[in-house]
Amino acid sequence: MNKLTFISRLTTFFLSLNLLILTLPSLVVSAQETDLPIFEEFPFPTSLRLFDEPMPLENRYVWEMLDREITISVWDRAQVFMWLKRSGRYFPYIEKALAEAGMPEDIKYVAVAESSLLENIRSSKGAIGVWQFMAHTGRHNGLRKDRNMDERRSFEKSTKAAIKHLKHLKKRFGNWTLTLAAYNLGETGLKREIKAQKVRDYYKLNLPLETERFIFRIAAIKVILENPKRYGYRVAPERIYRPRKCDTVQVRIRIPLHITDIAKALDTDFKLLKELNPEILGYYLPSGRYMIKVPVGLGPGITAVVKQLTSARSHRDKKISGDYYLVQPGDTLIHIAKRTGVSVATLKRLNGIRGSLIIVGQKLRLTP
Repeated sequence: MNKLTFISRLTTFFLSLNLLILTLPSLVVSAQETDLPIFEEFPFPTSLRLFDEPMPLENRYVWEMLDREITISVWDRAQVFMWLKRSGRYFPYIEKALAEAGMPEDIKYVAVAESSLLENIRSSKGAIGVWQFMAHTGRHNGLRKDRNMDERRSFEKSTKAAIKHLKHLKKRFGNWTLTLAAYNLGETGLKREIKAQKVRDYYKLNLPLETERFIFRIAAIKVILENPKRYGYRVAPERIYRPRKCDTVQVRIRIPLHITDIAKALDTDFKLLKELNPEILGYYLPSGRYMIKVPVGLGPGITAVVKQLTSARSHRDKKISGDYYLVQPGDTLIHIAKRTGVSVATLKRLNGIRGSLIIVGQKLRLTP
């Protein structure tokens, strides 16, 4: 190749390269205009009633707050699918309980807003369960909460407690929108804001953002779950979770019984009994009279099993002599005090116990 031919070809190369660079932007724009997905907003309700009360969507602030919650929720695709699936398990019970109490069916959406229908969920503030009860509010509404049992984790028991609590709040505040605001903020907190602002209309009250969003989040959940196909969600019927089938029976436990022993006697397993009874903490059925769930068909046998295990445990769970007691699994100082007639204070003093920790197999002195 001579020098002139080389220069000619090099010039042609650079001219072609420049032409390619000049055309690249138009090629990129063309790709953007034709290949990338185009997202459109979902439908927005023209009117809405929540808890059988009208939501003033003509108020621009109210409209924007609802728009925010619908937009956030409807695009959280995995979460909405789980709402739809879990609702098949939990809504039938809630709907029946609300109907029996004469309360609006929309209250079922409160459970979704609070917990996404998860029984064991716990908030950063310590609220637990489907209805997100704090410990003191749960106890006030009849839920047992101690080191052995936390009935906030029981779906049925916490639902009954939520209905009781909401009825109380409704008597105090008069309408359901303020009632649910109090459910979130607290009765005292809402009363304080109403008194300071001299307004009893929820939509005109200036409340903490969490409480303001709470009502609109409930409304957004209602809008989506009432018509999921309108928002692009389709779930095959067989993919919807069904209520768990089980026998519910009352038991009277005199001394703590190991759940594994109960499971073996009933020919089931520890894991299943724990899943059916999430309110029971640890490995033992605690003392007391209460309702528990067992697999279908096993209910009639639970009383005999409890009686048999209690008898066997009582035989083992005895003092070594008149002066000592051998600590058994599940024992606490309070339980030992009740069985032996020796006070907790005396047990601590005689055995040099400063706190409340005792160890299985430990020999406790009962007399000086």
